[in-house]
Amino acid sequence: MSQNEAKEIPNSYYETINIYLIGLIAVLGFVCLYYGSSFAPGSRRSDENGSLLDGSDPVFGRFSRHRDLVDLLNGQRYYPEAPKSIPICDIKYSELIPCLDRNLIYQLKLKPNLSVMEHYERHCPPPERRYNCLIPPPKGYKIPIRWPTSRDEVWKANIPHTHLAEEKSDQHWMIVDGENKMLKFPGDKLHNGGHIRNVLDVGCGVASFGAYLLPLGIIVMSLAPNDVHENQIQFALERGIPSTLGVFGTKRLPYPSRSFELAHCSRCRIDWLQRDGILLLELDRLLRPGGYFAYSSPEAYEQDPENRKIWNAMYSLLKRMCWKVAAKRGQTVIWSKPLSNSCYLKRDPGTQPPLCSSGDDPDASWNVSMKACIPPYSAKMHKERGSGLRPWPQRLTAAPPRLQEIGVSAEEFLEDTRIWHSRVIGYWKQMKSVIEKNSLRNIMDMNSNLGGFAAALKDKDVWVMNVAPTKMSARLKIIYDRGLIGTVHDWCEAFSTYPRTYDLLHAWAVFSEIEEHGCSAEDLLIEMDRILRPGGFVIMRDKSTVINHIQKFIPALRWDGWLSEVKPATDALSVGDERMLIARKKLSDDGFMTI
Repeated sequence: MSQNEAKEIPNSYYETINIYLIGLIAVLGFVCLYYGSSFAPGSRRSDENGSLLDGSDPVFGRFSRHRDLVDLLNGQRYYPEAPKSIPICDIKYSELIPCLDRNLIYQLKLKPNLSVMEHYERHCPPPERRYNCLIPPPKGYKIPIRWPTSRDEVWKANIPHTHLAEEKSDQHWMIVDGENKMLKFPGDKLHNGGHIRNVLDVGCGVASFGAYLLPLGIIVMSLAPNDVHENQIQFALERGIPSTLGVFGTKRLPYPSRSFELAHCSRCRIDWLQRDGILLLELDRLLRPGGYFAYSSPEAYEQDPENRKIWNAMYSLLKRMCWKVAAKRGQTVIWSKPLSNSCYLKRDPGTQPPLCSSGDDPDASWNVSMKACIPPYSAKMHKERGSGLRPWPQRLTAAPPRLQEIGVSAEEFLEDTRIWHSRVIGYWKQMKSVIEKNSLRNIMDMNSNLGGFAAALKDKDVWVMNVAPTKMSARLKIIYDRGLIGTVHDWCEAFSTYPRTYDLLHAWAVFSEIEEHGCSAEDLLIEMDRILRPGGFVIMRDKSTVINHIQKFIPALRWDGWLSEVKPATDALSVGDERMLIARKKLSDDGFMTI
């Protein structure tokens, strides 16, 4: 266009162009605002000071998420492509447990009651404060020492907390040994002459009690809070010993009633008499008929006035609960729980604590407050004076009596056991070229159903944390009745364990279920990465559409160290068109880990 031609263009032309441009910018602004709201959770609020300890965010920005998985399954709306990469969190978050992060309590200005341990209970971040990055290992991290050597030794770099060894040095079970290894444990073994399989160890330290009961065919759920000795459970898990984070606070422990034959407390620093004995009543809920409580504490043997006062009060409470002293020797007293309701029915009217009402479900345990009452036995259990369970290991495959409470027949139970035996054989055939001897120890079944997956691993030197999703929590009692252990959990939230806990995660139909709760598959994948060890495996069996979607995230998660994707054989548990994806988490190439 010539200069003269340009002069002939009227001013109204430019005014019109300006109006259109301004309008276009406004429209684009509204579009960005609208779509930006979908991404807004990634632009997390920073608190005033600028770090997790002071409110900052580990990652700025995120990929699109919090869209219902049903969008993918129904194909009704556009579902975004998976990200090409997911950022790595700052190294200072290498031990982050999102729902047990006390810094979050301060940031959200919560007011937990410290006297009843509420600050050690679960407090999960709201969706806008979730972490959208992969938790890195500590500097110098190594693949854990293999079981059974790991029972006595762990790599110091993996859990760099020598202060715990210094604080526990007087107990002679833990020392620092040079630069590489720490933890040395005595070779003494504890023996059991009874038919005891499931044990709860309260305030377990680094789970040495549980470690030395394992060769005796006894499995111990070692429990401790994330307290001043915050890495005790981390040590236990690194050693390959069944253990979990939890606290006797205000909520029921996430286990069904009548799960354990024995509870153990050795100097566990719990005030059992507080709040009208509600913590002992929670222990009563968890013990089977005739179950034992082994208690070692100064009040059990010291003769000074203060300890005698505590002992007398505890003795009085347990007598009213119909418990009896089965044995008392040295520093330890062993109490036994009644086998039937007979003693309860003979108590004077108004005796405290009362029996629970018929409307209370003793098996309800997810986010349920403890009850200051005694759960009586069912008519059937009262009549039989016990749980009716076979001794271990026969109970693993025998149909337990409580199946009828969940509407499952003995035939269905046995068929489920057979199917999972076949499925696990198939899994191991797929992985046999990459699994090294003793490389798997800590395993989680994320949707445990009746415990068939764990039962199929009985001949392997592993232990399985069986997780019952909240809507299937009633089935967890069957898992305990089989002589296995597990917990209830809502997979819309982070699990109560340290990063890098498990060598293998098994997710059967987990992703196709969480969408019913409006939860994000991407959030769950990031959580799985947090609790999976480098070099560990994930086995995901789900609908084909779900597996197709998950596969897109594999490179971003760095789970492409080894991959196998197949269409499994159809069986009675199959739901529609299923596929199976097995992936291995890579060792990081950023200098934190080496093979």
